[in-house]
Amino acid sequence: MMRVISCVTVEHNLWLVLVAALVCSAGSWATIRLFLRAHEATGLQQIGWHFLTGVCAGSSIWCTHFVAMLAYDPGAPITFDPVLTIASLFIAMAGTAAGFIAATGHAPRIAPIVGGTIVGLAISGMHYTGMAAYRVDGLVEWDMAYLVASIALSVVFACLSLSVALDSRIAGHKYWAAAILVTAIVSLHFTAMAALRVTPLATQASHTDAAALHAMALGIAVAGLIIVGTGLASYLIDDRTRLETVERLNHLAMNDTLTGLPNRANFNEYLDREIDRARELGCKVAVVGIDLDRFKEINDIWGHGAGDMALKTLAGRMSALLQEGEFIARLGGDEFAGVKRMKAQSDLLDFVSRLEAALMAPIRIAEVETATGASLGVAIYPTDAQNRETLVNNADLAMYRAKANVTQSVCFYEQAMDEAVRANRTLANDLRDAVENGQLDLHYQVQTSVSTGEIRGYEALLRWKHPTRGNVSPAEFIPLAEENGLILPLGEWVLRTACAKAASWETLYKVAVNLSPVQFAHADLPKLIHEILLETGLKPSRLELEITESTIIADKIRTLNILRRIKALGVTIAIDDFGTGYSSLETLRAFPFDKIKLDRSFMSEVETSPQAKAIIRAVLALGQSLHIPVLAEGVETHSQLAILRVEGCNEAQGYLLGRPAPFADIFAPASRPGVDMSTMSVAMPTQAVA
Repeated sequence: MMRVISCVTVEHNLWLVLVAALVCSAGSWATIRLFLRAHEATGLQQIGWHFLTGVCAGSSIWCTHFVAMLAYDPGAPITFDPVLTIASLFIAMAGTAAGFIAATGHAPRIAPIVGGTIVGLAISGMHYTGMAAYRVDGLVEWDMAYLVASIALSVVFACLSLSVALDSRIAGHKYWAAAILVTAIVSLHFTAMAALRVTPLATQASHTDAAALHAMALGIAVAGLIIVGTGLASYLIDDRTRLETVERLNHLAMNDTLTGLPNRANFNEYLDREIDRARELGCKVAVVGIDLDRFKEINDIWGHGAGDMALKTLAGRMSALLQEGEFIARLGGDEFAGVKRMKAQSDLLDFVSRLEAALMAPIRIAEVETATGASLGVAIYPTDAQNRETLVNNADLAMYRAKANVTQSVCFYEQAMDEAVRANRTLANDLRDAVENGQLDLHYQVQTSVSTGEIRGYEALLRWKHPTRGNVSPAEFIPLAEENGLILPLGEWVLRTACAKAASWETLYKVAVNLSPVQFAHADLPKLIHEILLETGLKPSRLELEITESTIIADKIRTLNILRRIKALGVTIAIDDFGTGYSSLETLRAFPFDKIKLDRSFMSEVETSPQAKAIIRAVLALGQSLHIPVLAEGVETHSQLAILRVEGCNEAQGYLLGRPAPFADIFAPASRPGVDMSTMSVAMPTQAVA
C-alpha cells in the first residue's frame, strides 16, 4: 500500500528531527562533563555525580528517541504503551549509570570498554523497549541485519566515546567524546528505524492528530533539556565552587592568615621572579630583612592578643606604603622581609626610609601607646649575592648586625663585617649536633683545701672538640649556646654526665657544675635535678651547683625561690665569680650560700696590687663572719697559694693545683708527681695534678 505524505508533514517532521538533534547534542555534552567529574570524585561524592550522569544521559537519550519517533510518520494512527514507555526511560538511566560506573573502575585499559559496552546496550535496550511501546495501526516487520548492526554501532561508538573521554592526552578529548556519544545514539536510532517496515491498515483520515504529536514532542524536548540543564547547572555550580575553593586554598597557602601579607613561600616565588627579571634586564633588586626589636616585650606585658594587634598594625602600614616594584611579606613570628626593584641607590634608600618610619612610629594598644622598633638588614642582587638563598641570608646577617648595634637600626651587607656573624651561625648549627656526634666531653679541675692540701672535689668543665676546628674555647661556644637556645640541652647533658661519673668514683668527692642564667628559664629546674640524682644514684650532698650573681639579678624573686627548692634536695649552692657582680653583699644576705668562689681576676694581681690583696682579705673576713667557706680561683703560683694560706682561705683551685683534664686521665691508676708544698708543710695528693 502506498503512502502519500504532504509537504507540510515533511516540514514539521524535519523540524522535530532538528529538535531531537539539539536534545541529543546538549545531553551528550553535559553527560561527558558530568562523567568526568564523577571520575575525579571519590566516595559519596562520586556516587552523587554518577547519579547525575545517569539521569542526564538517560533522559537525553530517551527524549532524543521519542522526539525522533514522533517525527516519523508511518502513515497510520499511533499510540504509546505507558508502562513500556516509562520502563524505557528507567532502562536508559539505570543502564547508562551502570556503564559510567564500570568505566571508572580500577582497570584503566579495560574499564572504558566494559563501561562503553554497557552504555551501548543501555541505549539499544531503551530504543527497542520504546519501540515495543510504539503501537501503530499496521503491519510491523523488522530487518534483523539492520537491527544487529544498530546495536553493534551503539556499543562500538559508546566504547570509543568513553575511552576518548578518559584519555587526557587527546587534545579536546571532552568535545570529541561528546561528538562520538552523539554518533552512538544517532547511529543506533536511524539504523534501527531503517530496520523497521510498517504497512498501514487504516486510511489517512484516521491518522493521529499531527498537531498533538508535535506538541507532545516539544514538551518532551523541553523536559529533556530541563533535566540536562539541571545536571549541567550542578556541574557549573560545583566547578565554580571548586574554583573558589582552590583560590581560597591558594590564598591561604601563599598568604599569612594573621596579617594578610604574603608568606615565605609567596616571598620566595616573587623574589625568584624578580632576580630572573633583574638578570635579563641587567638591573638590581634589593632584599630588606626586618626583625622587630620589642615584640617579645609586648607579648610578655600585654599578652599575645596585643602582639597580634601590633603585627596587624605594622603589616597594614607597610602594605599601605608600597609602590610599583615593592613587596612585603611576613616570614614568621616577628620577622618580615621586603623586596625593592631598583635602578639607583636613591630608590632603595627611599624604600628603606619609608619602612623605617612605619616601623618606628608608635602603636596604640588599648589605652597604652608603645613602639616595637625594628632592625633592618639590606642585601642587593647581584652586588652581594648571585642567588635567592645567599641574598636572603646576607640580608639576615646585616639585620643581625643592626640588631646588635644600639645606635643603628639599618645595616647594609658588608662581607668583612658579616662573615663573623655567618661563622657564629655556622658554629651554632654545628653545636646543635655536637652531643649526638659525641664531640662533647667533660674535663675536671681539682678543688683542694688550702691548709691541708686535701682534695675536696672537682669542678666539671665542658669541652668541645670540633671535627674541623679542633678544640673550641668554652668562652666562645657557651655564649653562643645561650644566644641560640642550646644551653638548656647542653646544660642538662653536662649535669647528667657529671653526676653519673661522680657516682662511679671510689672516693666520695664532690662534683661542682656551673649553671647558666638561661637554665633558670627551665620549666622546673629543681625537678630536673632531682630526676637526674635519682637516675644516676648520686647522693645530693655530693653535688654542688655554681651560679653567678647575674643569674640572681635577672629575676631575683624567682631565682631565689628556685635555689631554695634545689637546696631543699640536699644539693649545695656556690656563688661563682664573686666580687664582679652588682650587689654582692645584698646577694649574700638574701640567700644562705654554701660557698663563695672568689673571682680569678683578684688572684692574678694579689702579688703586685695591695688593693687586690685588701679585697681578698675583706672577702675572706666576710666569709668567716657569715660562716661561708671561700674558694679562690685562678691560683697559679706558690706565692699566691702562700698568701691564701696566711689569710685563712678555705679552698683553692687553679693550674698550680691541677689543670682541667679528662675523667680517665685524672682517675687513672698511674701516679703523677704532685705539687711541692714542703715549704708550706702541706702534702698535695698525686691526683691533684693533671
